[in-house]
Amino acid sequence: MRAYDIIFKKRSLQELTKKEIEFIVYNYNNGEIADYQMSAFLMAIYFAGMSDTEIFDLTNVMAKSGDIMDLSSYGGATADKHSTGGVGDGTSLIIAPVVASTGIWVPMMSGRGLGHTGGTLDKLESIPGFRTDADVSEFIGYLKYAGMALIGQTQEIAPVDKKMYALRDATATVESIPLICSSIMSKKIAEGSQTLVLDVKTGSGAFMKSYKDAKELAQKMTAIGKKFGRNMSALITDMDTPLGNCAGNSIEIRQAVEILKGNIQNDLSELSLEFAAMMIFKSKKAETMEAARQTAQNQISNGKALEKFRQAIRMQGGNPAVADNPDAVLPKAKKSIKIKAPKSGYIAVMRTRDIGIASMMTGAGRRKKEDRIDHSAGVLFFKKTGDEVSEGETIAELLYNSSENIDEAEILMREAFIITESKAERPQLIKEVIS
Repeated sequence: MRAYDIIFKKRSLQELTKKEIEFIVYNYNNGEIADYQMSAFLMAIYFAGMSDTEIFDLTNVMAKSGDIMDLSSYGGATADKHSTGGVGDGTSLIIAPVVASTGIWVPMMSGRGLGHTGGTLDKLESIPGFRTDADVSEFIGYLKYAGMALIGQTQEIAPVDKKMYALRDATATVESIPLICSSIMSKKIAEGSQTLVLDVKTGSGAFMKSYKDAKELAQKMTAIGKKFGRNMSALITDMDTPLGNCAGNSIEIRQAVEILKGNIQNDLSELSLEFAAMMIFKSKKAETMEAARQTAQNQISNGKALEKFRQAIRMQGGNPAVADNPDAVLPKAKKSIKIKAPKSGYIAVMRTRDIGIASMMTGAGRRKKEDRIDHSAGVLFFKKTGDEVSEGETIAELLYNSSENIDEAEILMREAFIITESKAERPQLIKEVIS
């Protein structure tokens, strides 16, 4: 068997066997197959696609390239959530402590921001001292102590995915449904959670721009998870409008703390509580979704979710005082630019991808993986789609320290808000539930 023949077969629109997929993935992982051949294989998949059986076999071999964690041996329910990414998407910061405070273990392996999308790890690392670089033994220790863990992908979990994703990023093959499915699900299967809820975003600020593609991705990932015996659900959610009141790192931590205190109710809190309820319900901690929603809300009202967040921060080396007074702990930007409404009317459209890029240009994100970020930078939103505005009113604010790209960021932000005379409806936050 040769890599050349497998690449040629897939390029010719033929279905690969399990053994052929295993051969190319295992041999790439151990260095027998070169980057240029794997790049060709990924490009062949990008154009030719894969059958459901091929996607399952690819996911399986990628998951088995490292350790498969068995959390069932510790007793109790385990649940995780994964988002395909967007702007202002800080749901994990809220969901994990809410769900963990009910007694469900929440092992979350998260990612970093790249391009216009934010990353949970970058947000958490704005908390002084917070560590996300745990190995598997530390990961288990966090779970035993706090009932939740928010870390980056370990060396032991689906290691071939790291190598393959780096190639996908460099060869313009990221936006392939088979490759997205196998990348996400291989890590989640290896991570060991029994329940997995997926947030598949669609819209201008999402990787899946069309609803059709988002639904196909949600259905395929749900089907793969079920084949591995996981309790699966997927929500297709809106990313035509940024989530919450901000996009950045420390500012999103501050917002999450205020939501956990019960001081802020917005679309971010609404979506977070719905995902938390789904995880509680699928873990059989509530008999109905309505009861699960009430449980999730109660964990905020009684302070248990905030206490769980404080406990997890302390366990992972961060300053737990952030849960009491985030302004005294988190870094703050020294400069700002206010974006004002050029005329009166209603915000009809927010160009969400452009807003994410503007946030990146303040220093809050990365153009490429090697870039360093400014944890204090980002964007605040004072008005969103559907809101009425008056001429000269501040609708957003750029927070920054470095002026290197700020002029371009300001132009993007000024052009990102489309104001019309007639009132526009806010997009439906949750478009469909697939389970």
